[in-house]
Amino acid sequence: MLGATLFERTKRSVMLTSLGQGMVVMANDVVVKLDNLSEMANSAGAPLTGRLRMGVIPTIGPFLLPRVLPGLRDKYPELQLYLREEKTHSLLRKLADGQLELVLLALPYKTERVEIFEFAIDPFLAIFPRGHRMGTFETLTPARFDKAALLALEGENCLTDQILDVARAGEKILQDHFQASSLHTLVQMVDNGLGVTIVPKMAIDGGILRGLRLEMRPFSSPNAHRRIALVWRRSSVRGNEYRLLGEILRDELGTPMREAFLRDS
Repeated sequence: MLGATLFERTKRSVMLTSLGQGMVVMANDVVVKLDNLSEMANSAGAPLTGRLRMGVIPTIGPFLLPRVLPGLRDKYPELQLYLREEKTHSLLRKLADGQLELVLLALPYKTERVEIFEFAIDPFLAIFPRGHRMGTFETLTPARFDKAALLALEGENCLTDQILDVARAGEKILQDHFQASSLHTLVQMVDNGLGVTIVPKMAIDGGILRGLRLEMRPFSSPNAHRRIALVWRRSSVRGNEYRLLGEILRDELGTPMREAFLRDS
């Protein structure tokens, strides 16, 4: 149809030509506009009905969604919620490309050209083996925290950056030990005496420490937390529905996470 070559093909690879690269950018824009047509049709009816594709990061999904989805399903049985769990940067790329309608993530994180609805505060707690010197304190400061033994998730995880900021640890992560790919693996490493870590309270409330011989302490700093939010494209015509969804998630929490957010906002 175009009368031009968009791909270079060999026996081993396929790559875009310079024209093809430009076409991909325009095609993504077309896809987003087509999605907006579908969103507009959905928004013309009852709120939160039909298909909704939401991305969620691994440090939130397993702990928050089981608490809030049953109530959401009861209130909006016509909502078909499709979930995709990946790291933040990947989900935001899919959001920009029109593959997702909104993303459930943790802030702070650099975002561009999105609307943000924050609805909860998730405090950080230090996790360490029983008998560790940090257990002698009621609350922790960066000076009291054992930065030399800090374990964290693998690279390109937003929680790792947030943890380093709370502990003021720079890049002081144990390099000689395996860095975990999940919070469950991370606390198991601490339980086996490989170091200490910092975990969001959401995961602790979800039972991640159950059966382990670990202790925890809060931080004295009021900034030792992450903020839970929904984000969506600014061009979306369903922004009011997404804000409604954020309010529902906030109300379904029914815990100090919600109360802390309402107090600070």
